[in-house]
Amino acid sequence: MRAAVFHAPEDLRLEDVPTPRISDDEILLRVGACAICGGDVRAYHFGARNINAPVTLGHEATGTIVEVGKSLTSLSLTQRVAVAPAIPCGDCRYCNRGIQTMCDNLRSLGYEFDGGFAQFMLVPYAAIRAGCVNTIPDNLSFEEATLAEPLACAINGQELLNVGMGDTVVVIGGGPLGCMHADLAKLRGARKVILVEVQEQRLELARKFSVDVIVNGVKEDVGKRVFEETGGFGASVVVVAAPSAQAQAQALTLAAKQARVSFFGGLPKNNPMVTINANLLHYRELRIVGAYGSKPRHNRLALDLLAAGKFRTSTLIGMVVPLERIEEGIEAMAKGRVLKVVVRP
Repeated sequence: MRAAVFHAPEDLRLEDVPTPRISDDEILLRVGACAICGGDVRAYHFGARNINAPVTLGHEATGTIVEVGKSLTSLSLTQRVAVAPAIPCGDCRYCNRGIQTMCDNLRSLGYEFDGGFAQFMLVPYAAIRAGCVNTIPDNLSFEEATLAEPLACAINGQELLNVGMGDTVVVIGGGPLGCMHADLAKLRGARKVILVEVQEQRLELARKFSVDVIVNGVKEDVGKRVFEETGGFGASVVVVAAPSAQAQAQALTLAAKQARVSFFGGLPKNNPMVTINANLLHYRELRIVGAYGSKPRHNRLALDLLAAGKFRTSTLIGMVVPLERIEEGIEAMAKGRVLKVVVRP
């Protein structure tokens, strides 16, 4: 079979590799579609801490089951499924408390296990046991179902923030997850959503989502605009959906008293430090929360929301490419020309 195999930063090779052979407690998917994530773009250029090279990249994968291990009874041939890529162990102290995102032994497809940028993908028993394999609703295409993984991460982030009715939400970053955060905040009852972005192309794309106010972070005074739009109070929720230390520091300046702030986007691992005004944290009684990945149940919920038509899948997916054009798709994502690229192996 053909696969996009990562060997080292900027060394991604299309190779003929053996089709995986499953054991009695595994399944084999014929990959229908696998979306390119911002994490894939970073891994392509810089590698990743937990990447087990050489490895097939791709963790937003969907497909059809073509082989089922003899000991499995809950899954069947021809079943269309999406696979949540983050695989919790189920046994550590965090898994036992239901906090699978913090699993001490977390492993992921496309990093420790071969992922979905291939014609076939083996799904290990650990993923099946953890509930990571979910049936795709009939009205969702493979391409649309790939969005369940990033949407699940947004759901986790907003659960931690407890976004709800009456909130005014500022989202910093108009990438795919920033736009998903905007739609999700409205779905959860937010009164107003303000999106801040610096790239012209993404500013135009963001207008197609549930955004009440769009702020150009280059041409406008972001703080002044946010306080004008919130009656001088600031936002009750700020989501930093960008890998920017400057944006994280700025988020505190946009927050109302007792607001909740999410550092949703991670910073580059070689420069993870940020300087903040701690007095804002102290005197406004702000709460800062991190958000990392998602739990398997978030993926199931994401598929249901996508199937119910709650998210703009056709706007999010701006490009579909065959496996042979994967590097073209990675470049399009890196340059911000489209929000999401889907690969059809």
